[in-house]
Amino acid sequence: MLSDRQKMILRVIINDYTLSGVPVGSKVLSNQLPIHVSSATIRNEMAYLEKMGLINKTHSSSGRVPSTEGYRYYVDNLLASKPLTNEELLTIKKSLNGKFHKIDEIVKHSADILSNLTSYTALTLKPEKAMSSKLEGFRLVPLGNHQVMAIIVTDNQDVENQIFHIPDNVTGSQLEAVVRVINSKLVGKPIPVVINKLKDEIRLEISKYIKSPNGFLDTFYDVLSEVNRDKYYVGGQLNLLDFVDNTDVSYIKPLYALLNRDDDVYKMLSNPRDPISVQISPKTNNDLLKNYSVITGSYDVGPYGKGMIAILGPTRMPYSKIISIVNGFSDELSKKLLQYYNHYD
Repeated sequence: MLSDRQKMILRVIINDYTLSGVPVGSKVLSNQLPIHVSSATIRNEMAYLEKMGLINKTHSSSGRVPSTEGYRYYVDNLLASKPLTNEELLTIKKSLNGKFHKIDEIVKHSADILSNLTSYTALTLKPEKAMSSKLEGFRLVPLGNHQVMAIIVTDNQDVENQIFHIPDNVTGSQLEAVVRVINSKLVGKPIPVVINKLKDEIRLEISKYIKSPNGFLDTFYDVLSEVNRDKYYVGGQLNLLDFVDNTDVSYIKPLYALLNRDDDVYKMLSNPRDPISVQISPKTNNDLLKNYSVITGSYDVGPYGKGMIAILGPTRMPYSKIISIVNGFSDELSKKLLQYYNHYD
């Protein structure tokens, strides 16, 4: 347990260090504390906070910096909510006012908006129901030179396509027959079911029209897998460079690689218990995030599921401000996606 004065000192240390990035000494504290406290008393209180593992003494000065445990205590016990101003809320609303044609466009654009609003790296994940969509239609578009574009449309208006080559001996009428088979047998079924049916039932049906359907089915499978993949988007990756102490740019490369590995990102965005979750030095398979924090927020689109947004920034970020942005943006993103769904419904 900390006394009120110790809490006050810890709060000032964290707030000052967040703004300056410079270790905080007793002189600075005596000038910023709202009550008069002698330098000797401040030093004693700082020694206690250090003993408790909430602040650390640096080698380069007599000042103190918050520890991971200190930030954790601050977020859990001392953080004061800071609601968005009307101007900030209007900025978020305007940024989401563009014309979008599918969920992915909205969610992808949201990552860019969030990174611009916070100056940190942002990640967005679309609603889970959008990730378990159903096949609404399948088309093949001849492009010439034995090239064909496979186009898949889902009930969420997601569209995926891929170009592939067909054997010289496959005719247009054979391709039309294949399209009829797929649309008659698979339309209306969830994408995972469609993928499973490709392995046996549909393969046999298509082999009636194309002797060697493997190449065609492999392409179809790839496009379906892309539709079914949990999709997240990253905005503002270059912002990570602004918070690297090491001047060697190669120091940041492994962190960029982490943001492109699905397993690591989903672990980082693991479902939070609360609408807003703060991870300080998130646990990964390595120490890449030891100097970073992740603020995760969920957004709710009712019967269409829940999605997630997150901010990845330095441990010394202004938590109150960033939490307010994540919270406010989650609400506005929910409204935007509900408008989209209602329009297509």
